[in-house]
Amino acid sequence: MKELFDLYIAFFKIGCVNFGGGYAMLPLLEKDLVTRRGWTTMEHLRDYFAIGQCTPGIIALNVSTFIGYNKKKLPGAIAATCGFLTGPILLILIIAAFLTNFADLAIVQHAFAGIRVCVCVLIVQAVLRLWNKSVIDVLSFLIFLVIFVLNVSSRFLPWSVPAALLVIAAGIFGILFGRTEAEHRAAASEKNAKKKKEDH
Repeated sequence: MKELFDLYIAFFKIGCVNFGGGYAMLPLLEKDLVTRRGWTTMEHLRDYFAIGQCTPGIIALNVSTFIGYNKKKLPGAIAATCGFLTGPILLILIIAAFLTNFADLAIVQHAFAGIRVCVCVLIVQAVLRLWNKSVIDVLSFLIFLVIFVLNVSSRFLPWSVPAALLVIAAGIFGILFGRTEAEHRAAASEKNAKKKKEDH
């Protein structure tokens, strides 16, 4: 029961400060759940975000559910999901009660403008963290380049490519041709060892 309560409280806190959507919360999840609590790894966290992208619902909520399930199966998934939802619901109710009266005030508009800038910073930080751990060789860079071009060019085409389809296509390509970060490091170590042996 204590672990379920801990899951609820952890995701309640994350939900209360989850400004900017799923990817903006990646640094928060890494700091709290990976570094501080040790509930998951950064590699698993990246996988949860990839799955959350191509499944129905909000990415941040899906990731919370995956982590909760990984920790304590179905009860953990329910606890993490409820914890993540409680904070935003309470905040939305409070804001909705007062925002209609204060939305046009200059100070409120300036506050939201500052929050939007902060959200951009959090998203860029998340992208850089994902880049350092995901784009690890020429093949992964080519996957990134192809998916990026398809995603950007969709707005200029008569039809758009769904984000879920891009994620699935990248996953299939990775299964056929890719290597994990651990495999990449092992291959690099083997190559270095072989080179040293040849030098001697």
